[in-house]
Amino acid sequence: MEVNRSQVSDFVLKGITDHTELQVPLFLLFFFIYVTTMVGNLGLIFLIWKDPHLHTPMYYFLGSLAFADACTSSSVTPRMLVNILDNGKMISLSECMAQYYVFGSSATTECFLLVAMAYDRYVAICNPLLYLVVMSNRVCTCLISGSYIIGFLHPLIHVGLLFRLTFCKSNIIDHFYCEILPLYTISCTDPSINAFVVFIFSAVIQAVTFMSIAVSYAHVLFSILKTKSERGRRKAFSTCSAHLLSVSLFYGTLFFMYVSPGSGPSKYKNKMYSLFYTIVIPLLNPFIYSLRNKEVLGALRKIIKS
Repeated sequence: MEVNRSQVSDFVLKGITDHTELQVPLFLLFFFIYVTTMVGNLGLIFLIWKDPHLHTPMYYFLGSLAFADACTSSSVTPRMLVNILDNGKMISLSECMAQYYVFGSSATTECFLLVAMAYDRYVAICNPLLYLVVMSNRVCTCLISGSYIIGFLHPLIHVGLLFRLTFCKSNIIDHFYCEILPLYTISCTDPSINAFVVFIFSAVIQAVTFMSIAVSYAHVLFSILKTKSERGRRKAFSTCSAHLLSVSLFYGTLFFMYVSPGSGPSKYKNKMYSLFYTIVIPLLNPFIYSLRNKEVLGALRKIIKS
């Protein structure tokens, strides 16, 4: 048994598809998506840093979210692009754990940043006179720092538990990156504890953060409905709609990945949810938040003209 355990030190990522004729089109597609994602997210961070008018809590949170999205995409897409053109598609166990850690860290961070953004909108719309006092620089720093600290710590639990597993059945991971659930299917150690811990932590984090967002926006909705000014109502809806769309995409995908029935390692066959979360959402977020935002578009025009 010890011999078998020491044999599996590298894994083969099967990728998105086995059809070799799709390699070049997929490479070009995902390369274009990755470049657009990085330009969108890093460009948004640059605009927020450059324009003093965007030095407000809402945009600090938005810049932090853009950074988390850039980390999510960078943890998966570059390696996937290499694997598309590389027939070997090999990845070491340490690289595999590092890739999952970065992905898990940015995903957890994003959950709590979305809560911070929802709280920011709650204070701005429901208590506008107290906004500058409640959402001070110190509070914003604490919320952003707390989100990243939890994000850094949470995946350490799952990566640590991976060390109790041995991989002597197979070295083929049926996925396009080192997602944790497919790893359990090739373990020759019972992964039940690992799967249970993933389920519990995912369910608790998603439930707590989603309910916090829901409560914040319930208060926001009631406050908007009480507003007599049509212009004020329209502005509030416009500000919140982008956030709600991003939250819906993010939590809907994570729920089907980790919490919904059938998401266990034995039934984890569909890669679409992971593809959507790791590649599509980081691509969409900067555009969801920017295209209808007059302040961001104004900052962009200033940079272009200067």
